[in-house]
Amino acid sequence: MDERTFAYASGGRRASYAESSAALTEWKKTEELAFLNEVSCVPLQQALRHLQAAFVNFFARRAGYPTFKSRKKSRASAEYTRSAFRWRDGRLILAKMDSPLDIRWSRPLPEGAEPSTVTVSRDPAGRWFVSMLVEEEISALPPVEASVGVDAGIATLATLSTGEKIVNPRHERIDRRRLAKAQRALARKQKGSNNRAKARRQVAKVYARIADRRRDHLHKVTTRLVRENQVIAVEDLAVRNLVKNRAPARAISDVSWREFRSMLEYKAGWYGRTLVAVDRWFPSSKLCSLCGAMRESMPLNVREWQCDCGARHDRDVNAAMNVLAAGLVES
Repeated sequence: MDERTFAYASGGRRASYAESSAALTEWKKTEELAFLNEVSCVPLQQALRHLQAAFVNFFARRAGYPTFKSRKKSRASAEYTRSAFRWRDGRLILAKMDSPLDIRWSRPLPEGAEPSTVTVSRDPAGRWFVSMLVEEEISALPPVEASVGVDAGIATLATLSTGEKIVNPRHERIDRRRLAKAQRALARKQKGSNNRAKARRQVAKVYARIADRRRDHLHKVTTRLVRENQVIAVEDLAVRNLVKNRAPARAISDVSWREFRSMLEYKAGWYGRTLVAVDRWFPSSKLCSLCGAMRESMPLNVREWQCDCGARHDRDVNAAMNVLAAGLVES
């Protein structure tokens, strides 16, 4: 990275992958970087390929200039292609290792699956992970008649057009005191000390606990929605703009609308369902889902209202019903 930056800054020259690979070979011969010989060359070459891709994207104006990643805060990883590991009878042995990794499986691999790539990573909390890339054919689910509209919220994760309200567990709020305690302990530690490094990992563990529980809940909710409905209509919310408002930003980040939407998208694609994103400016809360009349205003504090046609509405359920109607028109 430093060599490429120097070449680019010196005269706009673009160093190639071959040049970087040759430089790596020479670096491994030096006393200072001899430790690189202790690991397989494959993860090192994969890192160079990722760097090459980052620069290609930069010069094609698809991404910003590549930057160094923090060793303390970033997720460290090593990628092994098929020639750099052995996989037999559910046991994984990486290149330059004598014994298989001790793995606690989160789920079994598909029957007969053969990994083509293995990535070993460590998150900021100090936890180690192994992910395996395998090819699996996912069959579409049987078609169903049901469709659902989803109104995202903060007090509730989502309100459905069926009237169901899916609870928002507020994982960050539950662990807020634990997080604050860990952050105070970190602030008291001397910078650069081993105790500060331990305190930083403790903060990261609390964040990891929050993220894991949130992700588990979102997976369960989105899987159920995709299994039970042929068409799912959601609002196309601009989450990035919403979190700029400091007042609700913390609650919006905790409910994780973006991850909720992302899970719905790829699961709908896997299982043959249709996900429709309704325009973010669609006045779902102001429209009467029964007669179609629209109110001029609908303050956020109004949770229930009655239309001139006589229909009484729960604000969120009514919005979800309107989102569904608009989504069915578009699908």
